Amino acid sequence: MNVATYFNTRDLAAIAICAALWAILNRMLSPIFFSMFGLPFLCDLIGFAVLILATWWIKKFGAITIIGITATIITLALNGGIQFLGFTAASIFFDLATKLTGYNFSFKKPTFIVIKMMTISIISAAIAGYLIGLFFMPSAALSGSGGIIGWAGLHAIGGVMGGIIGTFLIFALNNRKVVPNNDF
Repeated sequence: MNVATYFNTRDLAAIAICAALWAILNRMLSPIFFSMFGLPFLCDLIGFAVLILATWWIKKFGAITIIGITATIITLALNGGIQFLGFTAASIFFDLATKLTGYNFSFKKPTFIVIKMMTISIISAAIAGYLIGLFFMPSAALSGSGGIIGWAGLHAIGGVMGGIIGTFLIFALNNRKVVPNNDF
């Protein structure tokens, strides 16, 4: 299948916008928050709010993975940390999980949106935190946060916050009758 026919121009624009938004906001704001508090919440909040919005907007398998890879490339180009690769893996999981649970079913009712998107966001953030803790964090830094599992838990808290913001964005857009049209 040709990518140009699978993703239309609106999909590609949405992918580019979401990837750039995630990478730039993360690169600008997350280091400040982390240096102030020593907590990884903001990177998860930004990332998973963007991925939830992108999933609602595009509803095509592969889009979230491309957003994660593109955001990683942008982050690395801006001299961001290599630990962002944990978010690349988390975006792949997010993409697979949303595909397996179904796009249209998930966005029909507010209850489905909250349950599905929050669950996927929390698990994805925990995966990112686990991988970052396992491969990129020095053990001395992890000892103060409960080790690798504690670090994954801190990221999961960020996934909760990103899930809340992402689902509220979808509710706000739906209430304003903004509906993505992928029929073009």
